[in-house]
Amino acid sequence: MPHAALSKNHVAVVTGAASGIGLAAAKRFADLGLKVVLADLPGERLQAAAAEVAKVAAGGANDVAAIATDVSQPDELVALARSVRERFGHVHVLMNNAGIQPGSSMFGPLENWEAVITVNLWGVINGSRIFAPAMIAHGEPGLIINTGSKQGITTPPGDPAYNVSKAGVKVFTEALQHELRNTEGCKVAAHLLIPGFVYTSLTAQGRTEKPAGAWTPEQTVDFMMDSLERGDFYILCPDNEVVRSTDEKRILWAAGDIVENRPPLSRWHPDHGDAFKAFLDRD
Repeated sequence: MPHAALSKNHVAVVTGAASGIGLAAAKRFADLGLKVVLADLPGERLQAAAAEVAKVAAGGANDVAAIATDVSQPDELVALARSVRERFGHVHVLMNNAGIQPGSSMFGPLENWEAVITVNLWGVINGSRIFAPAMIAHGEPGLIINTGSKQGITTPPGDPAYNVSKAGVKVFTEALQHELRNTEGCKVAAHLLIPGFVYTSLTAQGRTEKPAGAWTPEQTVDFMMDSLERGDFYILCPDNEVVRSTDEKRILWAAGDIVENRPPLSRWHPDHGDAFKAFLDRD
């Protein structure tokens, strides 16, 4: 059975809902009978996404709202929470999914660093802090799903700002769940969604067809829903290229850099690359 928060006539808010994983999740929530609020930057994409969700919602357009929101602006998140409360009442599901990836380099443009961290990390922190107190207070089952990334765990070289933002999402969501489970009477749980390779507008990089190795957003949401039903906190998604056992070894190796006192990012270090490959091939 779906999580109790995902019940008919409950309310879900999804940020970054105009495309990709956010849109797929919004459709799934609507299909389960929830009233759904899509939050994203203003424009035709947001309105088109809301129209798609309305097609599967039990009450059609009456059960769907598109609210233009820039998650990098805390006052807009406060306004979003107020608008949702006035339109639909209590929020039961919050999916902090909005994210950007303009690319970064260690000594590259500061504005890239600021944009990524403000949206990807502060959007999650502020979204959770603004919505969670009311979700706890109404006393009904609730979910906060924060979209992280494997890049925030194994932190591969190439886009340090993105890695920093997603590592922060992981740490914040772990702390959030600890806080929630130790709050008396709280029926809200936090979960960390860790997608694999998913074909979305964020990852397309000019491609017009899904690569064979990528999952669709819908496959990712299918996996998320199954994981929520099991009660998993870490929703570690595979894809068509990488199975869970490979992810587990990559994560263990990254942690081992500290334990074994190896150089950081030793997977990509010339003195340790062969050892990593042997570790990955080990049964």
